[in-house]
Amino acid sequence: MAVDTSSQSVAKAAGETARGRSRRPGKPEGKVRRSLSTHWYAWAMVAPVTIVIAVIIGYPLLRGIYLSLTDANERNVARSIGVNEIPATYEFVGLDNYKDALTGSQFFEALGWTLVWTVSCVAVTFALGLALANMLNRRIAGRSFYRMFLILPWAVPGFVSVFAWRFLYNENNGLLNQMLGGVGIDAVPWLNDPTWAKLSVIAVNVWLGIPFMMVALLGGLQSIPGELYEAAEMDGAGPWQRFRNITMPGLRSVSTTVILLSTIWTFNMFPVIFLLTRGGPGEATQILVTQAYKFSFEISPRDFAQSSTWGVLILVLLMLFAAVYRRVLRKQGEVW
Repeated sequence: MAVDTSSQSVAKAAGETARGRSRRPGKPEGKVRRSLSTHWYAWAMVAPVTIVIAVIIGYPLLRGIYLSLTDANERNVARSIGVNEIPATYEFVGLDNYKDALTGSQFFEALGWTLVWTVSCVAVTFALGLALANMLNRRIAGRSFYRMFLILPWAVPGFVSVFAWRFLYNENNGLLNQMLGGVGIDAVPWLNDPTWAKLSVIAVNVWLGIPFMMVALLGGLQSIPGELYEAAEMDGAGPWQRFRNITMPGLRSVSTTVILLSTIWTFNMFPVIFLLTRGGPGEATQILVTQAYKFSFEISPRDFAQSSTWGVLILVLLMLFAAVYRRVLRKQGEVW
């Protein structure tokens, strides 16, 4: 019996050794395989959305990158004339389009105004949204009505709002100039003077962006414990000290998110510029995305290659901004 027991022990030890060798660190089970076997139901639910996004976004993106490396325009792309099919004759030109864009003045002029437009809109929108959120976070009469009224610009479709503002800005019959004329002030060329046109488009975009900023920051304010303000007030902290030491740190996570989203949206805010000024007067309010549109749909012959090049450059700029923004946040201790 003793011998049998010993033999069983040796066999058991040998089996464990063999299993240990089969599980040695050199051959770990794949993470993807473990994830699929464990969370297969979640993957099955996400798969349709992933496929749709890949088709809707992935294909146009890859197609745009390819066209940016060619000399495609209205005259050499594949097209149909009656029953005749004309094949594409455009050629691969490498990085020539990027060289032309980055060595010319047009791209950097549009980029300069785009940066001014983006920073101005985001800064003013954040400041006004924060001020309104602080006001609505207090117990005031009619607070629900004010919240609903201030969210109204967000509920109205963007193009409707822009057309309404276009009527207000009309130099001859617009409501703004009629009000100014009532107090003896000459009519202002809101959309016909480069400086006034820039101020006008910024004002419209700020008006459209305040509701989102206000709602997001208001939610952040309501998540800050009221006990912190009570303790600070008991310690003798004034309103500004409470705002600086409690409110702003408490809103940091919300602020970083809304600033990033607002920057990306404003950088690509096509409807406001296009519907209000179409990039005019001249090229004064032309941002990168409206100029890319102009290459494809307004000039003759339509330059699809140059438009795709500008689109890729816009994507690269936004990706660089997001990467730098994330790096700065990590240095400040924020996880994003």
